[in-house]
Amino acid sequence: MTDTSSRYEHRKSSCRVRLLDAHNKALAGAAVRVQQQKHEFLFGCGAFDILAAANPYPGADRAFLEERAEKWFSLFNFGTLPFYWGNFEPEEGKPRTDALRAAASLMASRGVTAKGHPLCWHTVCADWLLKYDTDTILKKQLERIRRDVTAFKGIVDIWDVINEVVIMPDFSKYDNAVTRICRKLGRSALVKEVFAAAKAANPDGVFLINDFNTSVSYEILLDGLLDAGVPISAIGIQSHQHQGYWGKEKLENVLARFARFGLPLHFTENTIVSGTPIPPEIEDLNDWQVKDWPSTPEGEACQAQQLEEMYRTLFAHPQVQAVTGWDFADGAWLNAPSGLLRKDNSEKPAYTMLKNLIQKEWWTDYTLTTDAQGFADVHGFKGTYSLSTGAVSAPFVLKDGVAQADVVLA
Repeated sequence: MTDTSSRYEHRKSSCRVRLLDAHNKALAGAAVRVQQQKHEFLFGCGAFDILAAANPYPGADRAFLEERAEKWFSLFNFGTLPFYWGNFEPEEGKPRTDALRAAASLMASRGVTAKGHPLCWHTVCADWLLKYDTDTILKKQLERIRRDVTAFKGIVDIWDVINEVVIMPDFSKYDNAVTRICRKLGRSALVKEVFAAAKAANPDGVFLINDFNTSVSYEILLDGLLDAGVPISAIGIQSHQHQGYWGKEKLENVLARFARFGLPLHFTENTIVSGTPIPPEIEDLNDWQVKDWPSTPEGEACQAQQLEEMYRTLFAHPQVQAVTGWDFADGAWLNAPSGLLRKDNSEKPAYTMLKNLIQKEWWTDYTLTTDAQGFADVHGFKGTYSLSTGAVSAPFVLKDGVAQADVVLA
């Protein structure tokens, strides 16, 4: 499927560029290659495999981890790192800061933007919090946010601040510290507290609220939070589709309902399986525990087709800023066949499809010729570029709001 329509024009920009040599002399009549390096749009994936590659355990198959990481880096410019409190700080006062920093640093070295997920969530919460009273739990939750947002400032500046707050006070599957504080404060008051702590620690950070619940309950919550001035940077929408593809109609309905808030939309956790879907009667996906969940050739073809329709729909919507696939390889969460790679690191059709979309169809690479004054009009998908002629080159950022720029090729 190739879409040659103009519905992606909002993803492009133009700039009149004057090309200069190292002596600031105009490069007249020069053939200049305009070569995109990275998208402005955030094409992302869960970065669990990058965490593993940056911190290989004793006896790990390093070649296997590195092969998977290279395939990850060859496709994405955005990745979500796990900061689940129970795993990040299993023992009070001993957070795994160094391990997460190693992964974030590796991502930064490859030009990938990192996001931390999540700062506050009732699931995978630290069990050691349960020995404290509710007021102390809240104090420690806010301290945790300030500590980690401060520690990773400059290397992780995007955070899912609070996760799945719609069901948080009603969660009864097991006792946990965060549900306790949410029941005492209420949803809105807790969200206000955690966002204030994050914003104070990094005033320039990008802070999301994130939820799988796309019902009117999430809309009502957002209405109240925004009316109260909570500094939400973007709305996170989960789209785990283990029970079957949403379809374009539902996707467009979700987009319309959440776009009305006027904030950027991030599809934070996207999943489409290439095997048999989970039965519809299963209410909590975590209850689906199977030893073997195979991917099939027919399922893989269907996964690629459904992902393509979804990505085209999301990329065409002007408020969507990021799309993150959750599992890079099969056999991750729920042991599902939900990845772009099979368990052996071989590429599924969905991987090839996304690579063609992101780095071919939605990509700019062409040659132009400057005029007698060294000017040329650059037009393409917004992002970072290399402008080159002969053996000299220079980086360039194509973005909205910059109508003209001088670029020195040296």
